[in-house]
Amino acid sequence: MSAAATEPAPALAPPAAPAPARRRPSLAGPLLTLAIGAALSAVALGADGGLQLGPLTTTLIVLDLACGLIVAAAILAGERPRRLWGLVTLALFGALAVLTGVSIIWAIEPSTAWTEANRTLTLLAVFAAGIALTRLVPARWRALLGGVLLAALVVSSYALLTKIFPGSLAPDETYGRLREPFEYWNAVGLLAALGLPVAIWLGARRDGHAALAALAYPSAGLLTVAMLLAYSRGSLVAAGAGLALWFVVVPLRLRASAVAVPSLLTGALIAFWAFEQDGLTKDGAVLALRSDAGTELGVLLAAAGVLLLAVGLFTTWLRDRRPWPQRTRRAWGVALLVGLALLPVAGAAALATSERGLDGSVEKAWNDLTDPDANTPANDPSRLTAIGSVRARYWRDGIEIFEARTVAGVGAGGYQAARLRFREDDLDVLHAHGFLVQTAADLGVVGLVLTLALLVAWLGAALRTTGPWRTAGWSVWTDERIAMATLLAVVVVFGVHSLIDWTWFIPGTAVPALLCAGWLAGRGPSFERFRAAGGGRARLRAGVRSVPRMLAAGLVLALAVAAAFSASRPQAAVDRTDDALAALAQGDPAAAARLIGEATDLDPLSVDPLFALAEIEASARRTAQAQAALEQAVQLQPGSAEAWVRLAQFQLQNGDAKDALQSVRPALFLDPRSPQAQAVYLAAFREAQAPAKKK
Repeated sequence: MSAAATEPAPALAPPAAPAPARRRPSLAGPLLTLAIGAALSAVALGADGGLQLGPLTTTLIVLDLACGLIVAAAILAGERPRRLWGLVTLALFGALAVLTGVSIIWAIEPSTAWTEANRTLTLLAVFAAGIALTRLVPARWRALLGGVLLAALVVSSYALLTKIFPGSLAPDETYGRLREPFEYWNAVGLLAALGLPVAIWLGARRDGHAALAALAYPSAGLLTVAMLLAYSRGSLVAAGAGLALWFVVVPLRLRASAVAVPSLLTGALIAFWAFEQDGLTKDGAVLALRSDAGTELGVLLAAAGVLLLAVGLFTTWLRDRRPWPQRTRRAWGVALLVGLALLPVAGAAALATSERGLDGSVEKAWNDLTDPDANTPANDPSRLTAIGSVRARYWRDGIEIFEARTVAGVGAGGYQAARLRFREDDLDVLHAHGFLVQTAADLGVVGLVLTLALLVAWLGAALRTTGPWRTAGWSVWTDERIAMATLLAVVVVFGVHSLIDWTWFIPGTAVPALLCAGWLAGRGPSFERFRAAGGGRARLRAGVRSVPRMLAAGLVLALAVAAAFSASRPQAAVDRTDDALAALAQGDPAAAARLIGEATDLDPLSVDPLFALAEIEASARRTAQAQAALEQAVQLQPGSAEAWVRLAQFQLQNGDAKDALQSVRPALFLDPRSPQAQAVYLAAFREAQAPAKKK
């Protein structure tokens, strides 16, 4: 036998393990980001500034129904946390909404209170939808942050495009300040400020693609330009508070500073250049000058965007290629914190060496801020460094309203009408420019107590979510925990701004903030995992088979439909009233009277259909019926100066000067500075004295 035959056979090698199949990247996250961004952008662009009833009504209806569907879906198919986090906060928010609706009973303008109740119900629905999203898609927090940033970029880009292409987008604009699409500059600044913490998070986070991190640089720069060109001091303060919170809490300070420093500096330089261009910042500039300056601004923004993108790509590549040692990162982080802490010290030192000194400068700043008679800053870039404003007048009047109606206030939205009695100027002001002052005037002590309770409950929920703060792992910052801190910074920006302005009335700024607030309240501890019972289809089947869940989901949908129905009625009444006046102009008083009856049925709290009815009756020479309609308007809203003035004007026109004098006196009490009431009083007084002189 040969040697080859006696040699043992080699052992067979084990079969190679199959290579793991590469998972295709899921499109669910990017699609959800686009969906949230598109929805928030549509709210901002569609609702305008939230003051026009038509666009506001459409927005409220869509939000009510959409949020109802989200909450119902979460009840049926959502994942289950260890506890139902956020219910206490949601209940307190609901109590505040109920109080807003109940205030219709004692409101001096019930129709306005109804509109505000509808608005508050929608904001409650958005907050509930934020909680519900944590049950439906608990792992998609990146999509929420991305959607907020996307909406801020869309709206800020549109606002800047009105400067770049004024002939196409804003040919009739008379103001130099950036104010589209809200028609209110501070809202433009606030939405840009809401996006800034998210842009910093996008560039500093440890997860995600480097290209997305690089996009954070031009995004932050663009948002800075929009905020500065709006001359919004409140937005700068709010953005500073949100960014300071982020840098103090989140340990990614070196990464964040690498995004913030070049981006904010570049945006500030572009804005400072724009401040010197009359075509961009001067009120009443001619269209040709605005177009030329806009073209230069567009070129400069494009060049800055490319430059910041290149800086972002290089910085992220260098950061990932050569990560800094932990000791170095910690040292730079401490240095940044010390720098932030020294900023107030440097400011105090600068004031101490000024002409007035530290005490004198602080005293002047405080007087400018709180003095109702302080000089109003000019409507140009110089206002960014000014302290004074007319807000002190609004706050003073709101406090006087609160002192007059301390317990329950004058009803939701009643500040505008109630202020007429206390004002010392001729300004037409809709809001108190401060959430606490507005709440004190509208809802009194009861509203303030509920608001404080809601704030405490939400802060507790937010701290629980962004924790753990009291456990051994408090220093462990996961990607989700960093994202939760970013959501907290977004809400803080909105909250700080709401203390000094009325932007919570604007859906485009309130909705993204409340969506983030709802997610924070409903998430629970960020280290806690949800108990998922199978996939989404399995959870949906289990929810459909559960009678309590089906009943709860059905109740939520019914409430959403009811809220949408309630929101639709005031605008429907306005449409009927307009149609009635059009029918009267076409010589069809019968159709006009029928339409007015429908308007009254749709909105029995409004005096506008009664005013139109009086006009219809007067055109038919039915004087008694016309006066009865105006008297009904006075009975419906006795706190409305306009109703008394209209009645007095009608009586004076029909030769009843004495009754006109009696009717106009309440109007002068409710609005002593009303030129219409003063004119009616003088005319009625002369008319009443004329017969006596003849005798």
